[in-house]
Amino acid sequence: MEDSGALLIVGLIAVALLVAGGFWLVLNHLKQPRQDPMAQWQAEQLASLTARLQALAESQVNLQSAINQRLDSVTHRLGEGFSQNAEKTAKSLGEIQERLTVIDKAQDNLIKLSNDVVGLQDILSNKQARGAFGEIQLNDLVSSILPPTAYEFQATLTNGKRADCLIHLPKPPGSIAIDAKFPLESYRLLQAAERGDERKLAERAFRVDVLKHVADIAERYVAIEGTADSALMFLPSEAVYAELHANFRDVVEKSFAAKVWIVSPTTMMATLNTVRAILRDVRMREQAGLIQKEVAVLMEDIRRLDKRVDNLQNHFNQASRDIDDIVISSKKVTSRAGKIEELELDKVEPVVKLVVEN
Repeated sequence: MEDSGALLIVGLIAVALLVAGGFWLVLNHLKQPRQDPMAQWQAEQLASLTARLQALAESQVNLQSAINQRLDSVTHRLGEGFSQNAEKTAKSLGEIQERLTVIDKAQDNLIKLSNDVVGLQDILSNKQARGAFGEIQLNDLVSSILPPTAYEFQATLTNGKRADCLIHLPKPPGSIAIDAKFPLESYRLLQAAERGDERKLAERAFRVDVLKHVADIAERYVAIEGTADSALMFLPSEAVYAELHANFRDVVEKSFAAKVWIVSPTTMMATLNTVRAILRDVRMREQAGLIQKEVAVLMEDIRRLDKRVDNLQNHFNQASRDIDDIVISSKKVTSRAGKIEELELDKVEPVVKLVVEN
């Protein structure tokens, strides 16, 4: 805008100079005694040029005014646009700040989850801690499904061995022992092994560890006095259970032959639900026997009551007969009294006097 104003001022100065020069030429022409055709033509051209310059100056002023109006309008629009953009930018920055807050919370949760995973990794890397982890998971499953009288944790068997959990069932089959330990080291080696000889060696080690654990469970818990002829090997990891059934069917079949049933948390839950149904059925049978016994006692009481009712009925019948006899006797007495009242007393008196005189 400052450049356009300066150009306008320069144009006005030029127009003023031209107008002043034109006036000067006209005045010189008027001072001359006679008119020269060339001077007259120059004067006419100068007058025409002066008129054009005036028109140009006016158009320059109008153009400057229009330019100023346009510039004001553009400035106003730019101001409004900047204000709207500032509001949108501030709103967007607020939303970004909220999302960053959510991201920070999610990151904190991820860090916490990572720490938990590391803690779980530490637990699973230690045999004793891993056994405790399996026992805790087994404890949660069993205690949430079975009644408290149906199980016992860390139960000592007759052979001196201690089972992680003992489920009490009637004979047959008897109480079932559950072992919550599992071989994880060889499974990790199996997962980390590459193809080829390393994979074969890892599979062999995993197979040997699992079969050894199955044999230990069979020796400690199967067919011991007071226990059933089978036991359960609880695997707290669904991944290990899936690996066994997917790629080690021979190990699973050998565990079946040893009467050791391998279960995962999911299959353990189904097994415990089946055990609960069996316990409910046994309980109902026990109650049915008790009900039958009580019914037999009740029938004896009913027979005794019938006998006593018969005796009471006989007493009532005898009393009824005695009442009938009493009624008959009463009627006879009443009849005799009536006959006595009907006798004529005057006929009886002479007889009485005669008897007295004699």
